[in-house]
Amino acid sequence: MKAIVQTSYGHPEKVLQLQEVQTPLPKANEVQINIKVTTINDYDWAVATGKPHLYRLMFGLFKPKKSIPGMELAGVVSNVGEQVKDFKIGDKVFGDISEHNFGSFAEYICLSPEAIRKMPANMDFGQAAAIPHAALLALQAFDKVNLEEGRKVLINGGGGGVGTHGLQLAKLKNCEVTGVDSGEKLEAMLKLGFDHVLDYQEENFTKTGIQYDIILDCKTNQSAFAYRRALNPKGKYISIGGKLNRLVQLLIVGGILSKLSQRKYQILALKANLGLERIAELYVQNKLKPTIDGPYSLEDIPRLVQYFGEGKHKGKIVIDLDESRPS
Repeated sequence: MKAIVQTSYGHPEKVLQLQEVQTPLPKANEVQINIKVTTINDYDWAVATGKPHLYRLMFGLFKPKKSIPGMELAGVVSNVGEQVKDFKIGDKVFGDISEHNFGSFAEYICLSPEAIRKMPANMDFGQAAAIPHAALLALQAFDKVNLEEGRKVLINGGGGGVGTHGLQLAKLKNCEVTGVDSGEKLEAMLKLGFDHVLDYQEENFTKTGIQYDIILDCKTNQSAFAYRRALNPKGKYISIGGKLNRLVQLLIVGGILSKLSQRKYQILALKANLGLERIAELYVQNKLKPTIDGPYSLEDIPRLVQYFGEGKHKGKIVIDLDESRPS
């Protein structure tokens, strides 16, 4: 089978290589999936570059423990182990496999049935692959801060996968939503439904004097004190990822600030696939639709991981592994 293989850390276009590797066979308690579509995520950038270096304690000190990256997929069950009861050959499935050893940048994968869910009948593979990680980051974040009707929400990194899903979830509660991202994304963000947009290269949202009920931060690139200026007196801030030094500071300083006032600061620890059925139901009801950048081909992944790292993507970067299927 074809797969993207990584044996060292560095620039994605140098360390990620398309190769022919042996197709895996399922163990008794595993399913084999013919992957139709995968996506690019923040983990893929971190694993490729090995940065921040602290992450290598998880990924491998000198080289990645897992030679095939990738953490999100949609596909068809192509084989099942003898102990597997809940899935059969031909089932269409999707999921975030980050808690089950990665490996979705390949035509086939074998993993625990716990890593996947069955796709709704009317969902296509591209949409299915684009949903699990980003949509659940947004959903779990808003659940954690108890997003209520009519709130004033800001999404930092609004033009990416989490931001575009977060916008739709906030609009289901009639919220006023401001999106922050690079200037070239702002027109598309307005078309998606953001009420207001800011170019972070031109304006710092923490210095505008405007305060928000909820800040969903996909970047975490400022101090907890800066975010304090942008929160109303009972506002809630939640980070889903960003610069490691800022996350550590937020954990410490934000914890102190949370005790000293009614403003609350939190960091989300994602639970893979928790709430995926809720997200799928919103899709079935036409209340949520992923914004897709692509589709691209498997051989494009090294370039696209770099593209993701530079923050140029709009929505979810989708990779179509089934070359016979029209895009």
